[in-house]
Amino acid sequence: MDKSEVKKMSWWQLSLIGVGCTIGTGYFLGSTIGIQLTGPSIVFSFLLAAIGTYIVFQLLAKMTAADPQKGSFCYYASQAFGRWAGFSCGWNYWVSSILIMGSQLTALSILSQFWFPQIPLWVFAAGYAVLAIIVVLAGTEKFDQVENLLAVIKVAAIVMFIILAIAGLIGIVDGKSYDLSIPNNFDGYFAEGLKGFWSSLIYAFYAFGGIEVIGMMAMQLKNTEDATKAGSIMLLILTIIYVLSIGLAVTTVGMEVFDHKESPFVTAMKRYHLSFFPHVFNGAIIVAGFSAMAAALFGVTNLLQSLAEDGDAPKLFAIKIKYKELPLAAMGLGAVGLLASIITALLLPGRIYEYITTAAGILLLFNWLFIIFSAMKILKQKAWARVIAIIAIVFIFAAVTGTWFEHTIRPGLYVSLAISALIGTVAIIIQRKHTISK
Repeated sequence: MDKSEVKKMSWWQLSLIGVGCTIGTGYFLGSTIGIQLTGPSIVFSFLLAAIGTYIVFQLLAKMTAADPQKGSFCYYASQAFGRWAGFSCGWNYWVSSILIMGSQLTALSILSQFWFPQIPLWVFAAGYAVLAIIVVLAGTEKFDQVENLLAVIKVAAIVMFIILAIAGLIGIVDGKSYDLSIPNNFDGYFAEGLKGFWSSLIYAFYAFGGIEVIGMMAMQLKNTEDATKAGSIMLLILTIIYVLSIGLAVTTVGMEVFDHKESPFVTAMKRYHLSFFPHVFNGAIIVAGFSAMAAALFGVTNLLQSLAEDGDAPKLFAIKIKYKELPLAAMGLGAVGLLASIITALLLPGRIYEYITTAAGILLLFNWLFIIFSAMKILKQKAWARVIAIIAIVFIFAAVTGTWFEHTIRPGLYVSLAISALIGTVAIIIQRKHTISK
């Protein structure tokens, strides 16, 4: 396929793909944990996360426009700091993607228990994992089109909630109007104080995870300079949808009724006694969430293949089989990651979602730090631009460190630090061997 065939995507198409890839089960279920940690101030967490995400994206877009590359931010990390940075970035992204799949797998299982509460979490996890592997092996050529359709379903589910929530407040749903439950003091907004707000930041940032897609797909744009426009529109849409929907959820019912095993939007709509809503909403999110997980398995398979081709992973993972041209070994390692999630769900059924989501979110933010530091070294920036980049670093540092203050999510911090330390150690060893060989 030549370049003229590849570069055929408009900026608005990339924006829609970005929205679809970003909205996931982390928002539909993970936001509940954030609400329990901080209360209505979760809205402020999302606004801060939106600002931090926008800064990171702008830096990535500028590097992409100046030098479009298939490896995107990992390539820029390598250019800025050497091979060790590219290696660390690539493997960190692979592991974070595996954890994100594990988080989605667990979320799908929790949402499925809405209908079948007696069935253990790990049974659902195993079933969804097998289905995802079958989808990848099928290698359907129409998969991208299906993904776009299911992305629309996710957005439509949120819009449906917003419309119904507003209709319920003004009395259209059950014939009587309700007042918004808006706090009138500091404690009302910050249920667990500033410490709870600090801890909630990781879940707001996690909900914006996916901006990397813009950088990695920018080469398919008709004009790579449109990457900035595509990402800006994407983030604007996401911010409006997120803030409006989460704001309606936390002002509709009291904080005490939210449950980490149930979507906050289902919880908020219970008082209107709409029997169809929980089932329709739950079903839509399961279908869309499964599609995102299957797409992520495609992604980590191709990512590992690219790492192997670049010499940052064993050559075994670059080998493709004739059937569907799949790098079977690379997909197999991704499947092992899913298996680890299933085993963890079996051993730790209580708080497994919080642990995996926290670890995935932190590793994702470590990649964002790679983007920021690479941009600060590669791009010629004025002083004010560097100050803005530092602000993003502060926001990310706050999101990561906030996980230490809440014991229910702290294990996720330990897991992410251990993984990063292991990847960093291997990267340094490889860098030294590469230097000596020269």
